[in-house]
Amino acid sequence: MEISQVEAFLAIATFGSFRRAAESLNLTQPAVSARIKALERSLGTHLFERDRREGVTLSDAGRRFRPHAEHLLHTAALARLAIQARRPHDGGASLHVAAVLPVCTYLLPQALKRFRSQYPDTVVSIRSGSPKSVAEVLLTGNAEIGVARSLRHPDLETISLADDPLVLVGGPRAPITPRRPVRWAEIADRPFIFVDRGSDDWALTQSLFRRAGVVPNIALEVETTELAIRMTEYGMGLALLPYLSVAEELRRRKLVALTVTDVDLPSGSLDVVHRRRRALTPITLAFLNIIRETYAGMVAQRTRGTRRHAGLLRASASRPSRMVVTSS
Repeated sequence: MEISQVEAFLAIATFGSFRRAAESLNLTQPAVSARIKALERSLGTHLFERDRREGVTLSDAGRRFRPHAEHLLHTAALARLAIQARRPHDGGASLHVAAVLPVCTYLLPQALKRFRSQYPDTVVSIRSGSPKSVAEVLLTGNAEIGVARSLRHPDLETISLADDPLVLVGGPRAPITPRRPVRWAEIADRPFIFVDRGSDDWALTQSLFRRAGVVPNIALEVETTELAIRMTEYGMGLALLPYLSVAEELRRRKLVALTVTDVDLPSGSLDVVHRRRRALTPITLAFLNIIRETYAGMVAQRTRGTRRHAGLLRASASRPSRMVVTSS
């Protein structure tokens, strides 16, 4: 078993594709396949399964091996850092990340805390901005990876880590916020807060109204997600916002998620992007995995929170409410 084989294994496990793993490691696909075959021979088992619909997935043995592979790669990275630390003119390892503002605000603090606990000697540099500026930073070589929602560029490789759906939210005590599951027609004329004109999420929200044949009642137009959250908390309107941005407010019940029974709310994706044909270092791969695991933990919290919210709805339905729901 060799470190290069373990790196190839984890790259495939992360990207779900031999091709993407090869591009991330700056190798050919046959070279990656050869490393995996050699690793499987040394372990005496198959680590991946191939399915036409799901692509490449971990086998049972692969899932058992993965935490040990991550530990091996982690130990190898620490060994490299220990050697670098003894070199008189070396500055040690570094990681340069570009991310959109909501990711910097809501995801990176948790991810970086975990990363720093495992790689305390790595210097991390974060540059924040719009999706366009994230792409520019990557293309100029000033960052290894970028983190954004639904970012696509022909010169960048995109790795979709998870769905990041839009969530319909309202203020917890606002009269315009329903306390029960509703149909879209019941809330379509209520005041809405729209965010970042011209963005993908803006377009998705507009298309939702168009499909329903309704002109939105736009109470506010704001530039940032953070401002939309604050205005929604104060009861200024309902808003469709990425789950990543509102997860903490939902957990603390500063916002409530509304259930719409007859409309599938649009969804984007949480993406990690990097320049094509540029190999990702073990440190960068480790950071990518921590981002994925951190977001998965937030989604798990959302699932538990949704169950609690459903219980509160049932409890409130069993007793009279003094809140009157009105249409604006």
